[in-house]
Amino acid sequence: MEETIKDPPTSAVLLDHCHFSQVIFNSVEKFYIPGGDVTCHYTFTQHFIPRRKDWIGIFRVGWKTTREYYTFMWVTLPIDLNNKSAKQQEVQFKAYYLPKDDEYYQFCYVDEDGVVRGASIPFQFRPENEEDILVVTTQGEVEEIEQHNKELCKENQELKDSCVSLQKQNSDMQAELQKKQEELETLQSINKKLELKVKEQKDYWETELLQLKEQNQKMSSENEKMGIRVDQLQAQLSTQEKEMEKLVQADQDKTEQLEQLKKENDHLFLSLTEQRKDQKKLEQTVEQMKQNETTAMKKQQELMDENFDLSKRLSENKIICNALQREKERLEGENDLLKRENSRLLSYMGLDFNSLPYQVPTSDEGGARQNPGLAYGNPYSGIQESSSPSPLSIKKCPICKADDICDHTLEQQQMQPLCLNCPICDKIFPATEKQIFEDHVFCHSL
Repeated sequence: MEETIKDPPTSAVLLDHCHFSQVIFNSVEKFYIPGGDVTCHYTFTQHFIPRRKDWIGIFRVGWKTTREYYTFMWVTLPIDLNNKSAKQQEVQFKAYYLPKDDEYYQFCYVDEDGVVRGASIPFQFRPENEEDILVVTTQGEVEEIEQHNKELCKENQELKDSCVSLQKQNSDMQAELQKKQEELETLQSINKKLELKVKEQKDYWETELLQLKEQNQKMSSENEKMGIRVDQLQAQLSTQEKEMEKLVQADQDKTEQLEQLKKENDHLFLSLTEQRKDQKKLEQTVEQMKQNETTAMKKQQELMDENFDLSKRLSENKIICNALQREKERLEGENDLLKRENSRLLSYMGLDFNSLPYQVPTSDEGGARQNPGLAYGNPYSGIQESSSPSPLSIKKCPICKADDICDHTLEQQQMQPLCLNCPICDKIFPATEKQIFEDHVFCHSL
């Protein structure tokens, strides 16, 4: 199985939560010679089931998490796990991916959850030294060594059988311990939930108790206030009885006053009739004012609409002004480029710009006679123009034979950007044949 580029699944699980006895590594050498491939043999225990993304990595001794692997290889899943031969697997590490130093390393089997399920004894990558060279001994020593080796092999087999039995017991205990841990975690979660419920119920009861105490204090204070209020009402009742007697006497006085008020009421009714007439006149005046106000509001709305239209036109004029300003800047840039091109052509022709009998106008008056499409005119036709008309700079129109500028001359100037005029012989070249035009002008300087 070749090593893939994709990283294996790892985790930050601590060593205390790993199960190193579920995969056993066999035939691990004390050291491997650098430059050769390394084959790793391993065996699955009875209760361990490999998965598709399990992998075996080479770790430097002293590692803390499975993210510290040096290299790794994916594990090949056996076809039948019940078969005894399927329990024994191997994977080969290519020499190119192995460490090059002489530090101690070990194989580790990591499942797809990033948990270590088995680890080998430490080993090194180093060449053979003098201690590893075989020593030739006598026949008697060989027989004694063979006898001792048989005893060691027998003892080793017994230890292996004992180790397998212990590993089986350990795996059983690990499985049982894992079940107990799961049950313990379940009970702890249930206990925490119950503690939270008890705490919430206790808080709720304490809150209700405080509320009842506050209500009891409020009722006591209200009872005291009600007793004081009763005494006050009894005092007010006696006072009101005295006032009632006074009111009866006052009622008789008011009856007499009522008769007098009736007379005054008749007089006021007449006054009220007159006031109603005045009120109708005022209402008519108010209605007239409302109509005037409506008319004024309509005029105000018309003025606001007109103001909005003017504002809109002003905004559009500003946009057009900005666009024209940008166009002006672009044309000025093109004019600068054309001026530089004109100077380059004059230098290429071997002509001195100041020695020519007619020069390109640089003043504002000369610029007014140039091509209206460019800020500084056409650089190839501008040599024939000057700031002041003279017999050298103004030529007769070939159509109407006029000495001054005519309509034909203006049309020719508008067409000049489409062609190139030789400043020596007035030969016209299309604008697309710029190289031929330059060679022609150069020939005049030879």
